[in-house]
Amino acid sequence: TPANVSQLAPQWTFQAGVGGQFEATPVVLDGMLYVSGPQSHAWAIDGRTGRQVWHYQRTLPAGLKVCCGPVNRGLAVYGNKLFMTTLDAHLVALDMKTGKQLWKKPFANHLEGYKGVSAPLIANGVMITGTSGGEHATRGFLVGWDPETGNELWRKHMIPAPGEPGHET
Repeated sequence: TPANVSQLAPQWTFQAGVGGQFEATPVVLDGMLYVSGPQSHAWAIDGRTGRQVWHYQRTLPAGLKVCCGPVNRGLAVYGNKLFMTTLDAHLVALDMKTGKQLWKKPFANHLEGYKGVSAPLIANGVMITGTSGGEHATRGFLVGWDPETGNELWRKHMIPAPGEPGHET
């Protein structure tokens, strides 16, 4: 309250052990903080104690084209799964309790400059991800996924290709 705000004090800190920019807001569920960080890392942290419950790190290939830092901007939750996009253009599903990778699906070729840094979004039972990499002249798109299986449901490019409706204008 305004009356006791001056009495607030830190209760714990968490050291990720990973350098770089943290640009994600944690997801908080049932006392657990789930946060993503640079280089396609994710953590589950006990919100009462600050103790790390699990840590996930995507093994990234050499030669990534990352212009603006190796950031990750967040996670999505659906059922008992966490989802994140990765710097090598994959969608990854993690078990919320263990951090174990349940599945991963590529959505573009990272060698062409595509990457994933944005948080996925759930709408009407569909996981939606977008691409990053426009600084490398990539053609942006959104993908709709089945969050249970990782199967691609649809793909919509933002700029039509030659021969597609809208390209002529």
